[in-house]
Amino acid sequence: MTPAMSPPAPAAPTAPPAQAFLPFTRPSIDEATIEGVAQVLRSGWITSGPQVKAFEAKLSEYFGGRPVRAFNSGTCTMEIALRIAGVGPGDEVITTPLSWVATSNVALEVGARPVFVDIDPVTRNIDLRAVEAAVTPRTRAVIPVDLAGLPVDRDRLYALAHRLGLRVVEDAAQSFGSTWKGRRIGSFGDFTSVSFHANKNITTTEGGCLVLNSEAEARLAEQYRLQGVVRTGFDGMDVEVVGGKFNMTDVAARVGLGQLPHLEAFTEKRRVLARAYYEELSRPDAAALGLGLPVADFEQSNWHMFQVQLPDGRLRGGRAALMGALHAAGIGTGVHYPVIHLFTLYRAMGWKEGDFPHAENAGRNLLTLPLFPAMQRSDVERVVAALVAAVPPLQAP
Repeated sequence: MTPAMSPPAPAAPTAPPAQAFLPFTRPSIDEATIEGVAQVLRSGWITSGPQVKAFEAKLSEYFGGRPVRAFNSGTCTMEIALRIAGVGPGDEVITTPLSWVATSNVALEVGARPVFVDIDPVTRNIDLRAVEAAVTPRTRAVIPVDLAGLPVDRDRLYALAHRLGLRVVEDAAQSFGSTWKGRRIGSFGDFTSVSFHANKNITTTEGGCLVLNSEAEARLAEQYRLQGVVRTGFDGMDVEVVGGKFNMTDVAARVGLGQLPHLEAFTEKRRVLARAYYEELSRPDAAALGLGLPVADFEQSNWHMFQVQLPDGRLRGGRAALMGALHAAGIGTGVHYPVIHLFTLYRAMGWKEGDFPHAENAGRNLLTLPLFPAMQRSDVERVVAALVAAVPPLQAP
């Protein structure tokens, strides 16, 4: 006789799978590039060598044949450009306060004084009218920043620079892959400094490049890159200028060589995701948050970042509380950037709160949302839904 079977116990309810944390950015590095790096490591030649030369050649091709030199950061590139331009003690360099602090620190490195001017509140880039008003007999150069990948108006910029006899060091750290009226940023103009930091549109893990105007400038850049050294023959060496230790490694260059062919695809995916943000943020519940959106340039910008501007002073707990709530929901955000002139170092030079109200408003309220090529439309939807849920009630202005 078969014993009676007990009914099966009811299954315990299962929790929905936790979603992976979504950072505000993440590099996409393919297996072929990883294997290429392994080959470089096996070769024994891991510092500056054939991979750097190959990377520079590809970059020069990308920039229309202009001379390009690779470096270990996109900061030293600006410093070296200023040195090549002859900027030094007693000179002034005009720039924006809404940037990574490196943009102005490089002026200090060469002994010059950074002079800040306010931003255009629409583009969030430097206000070129304010640049002209700030020019003095000591002004030697201007460093504009393509914030979030949106190009500064190159026509107005170079018309101004040529009229006033200024050198231009384009801080294009964020705009590799952007264009101006169909021309690639860096393929024309004066100096162009590009970053390949891990959070940029393509990366070498750390690194950068400088686009120059002549082979003579390129040779001088090489001297500044490595202790001022000039080599001749097998054993000849001389030092003519004070240089630094700014060379890119072959390991980093191999990463860059693997990344560069993907640039156009990465840029197009970023534009698709930016359009998705616009669509999701236009829905009634999201639009009611009162967020300021970036300029909707889907032709020229590389969409390095997607930044929304929070309503000034109307969020309970402020930006930090919102970032904490989004982090708890598994979503990373960023702040790009606190304004430079209110750091202690720059306050000591005489800058103060209220000097640049548009930049200060942006510095208090810009929030960088996740945007990188591996994201999907569903990730954008998730970010906006979390934003709607997390934003505290608006206080009356």
